[in-house]
This record gives sequence, C-alpha cells and structure tokens, in this order.
Amino acid sequence: MQPIRFALSRALVFAALAGMYAVAFADTQNLSVTATITSQCRFSSVATTMSFGAAVDPSAAGPISGALTVPVTYKCTKGVTPGTLSADSGLWNSGGNRMKDATSGDFIPYTLTVGAAVAGTGFGSGQDKTFPITGQIVAASYQNVSAGTYNDTVVLTVAP
Repeated sequence: MQPIRFALSRALVFAALAGMYAVAFADTQNLSVTATITSQCRFSSVATTMSFGAAVDPSAAGPISGALTVPVTYKCTKGVTPGTLSADSGLWNSGGNRMKDATSGDFIPYTLTVGAAVAGTGFGSGQDKTFPITGQIVAASYQNVSAGTYNDTVVLTVAP
C-alpha cells in the first residue's frame, strides 16, 4: 500500500506546484471601427425674410428691389465642389413667383435671383459658402393691386 500512498502524495504535490505556477493565457480579437461621411451640404444661417418695403408707392415708375440683409450661408462636406442653391416658385406660383394678399386675393409677381456661390471647403471655422439672393418687382406688377400685405413662402434647397 505504501507505493500507492507515495504515488498519490507525489501527484498532490505536483498538482499544488502546477497551481502555484499556472500560466495565464490572453485571448485577442480585432475590432473594426468605421465611419461613413456623406457628401452633403447644410444651411448654417438663412435670413428668413426678404422685404420689398413697408410702404410701396403704386405711383412709382420703377422696379422695387429687395435683398436679404444676410446672404444664405451653408457648409458642405470637404471636397464637395461648390454646392447649388435653388429656390422654388413659392406657394402661389403661376409660371413664376407671386405674393398674395390674403384679404383681396390679389397677386404681385416678382423675380428672385440667386447669385454665384462664394466657395468654402468643409465644415471647419470660416468655411461657409454664401449665396446672395435678390428680388425685384416691376412697376406694372404692383401699380394695379389692392392695398394689403402680400406674402409668399419660397423653399430654398442646397445640394452638393
């Protein structure tokens, strides 16, 4: 019986030593990190009203001009060639832009002109792109309408 006891004791000693000197093994795994940057342009500031004046005189002979006090400003993803800014024909269009007086139902046709872009690059500080927008009403369009407040809403779209 003694050889079994010696063998058993010896096995226990080796097991205890192995536990004391156990080697820890690490496992590794790769993590993929991605981001997708889209080619886009976003408005950063837009003056929301263009006024042709508060007291348009129907006896005036010339056109009335309007301009945004602050040009339309937007930023695009870096590397996007100068974006395009477009304006639709508004709520009351009939072959062109028109403002409507809600009381009389009269319309005043007008034109909008979007100037050339001053290009920036990317979204960083000082990288805004600006477009001046001006408007004009010819005398014949406002000389024969009822007194009132004329309005329209034009949708501006900026695209890369």
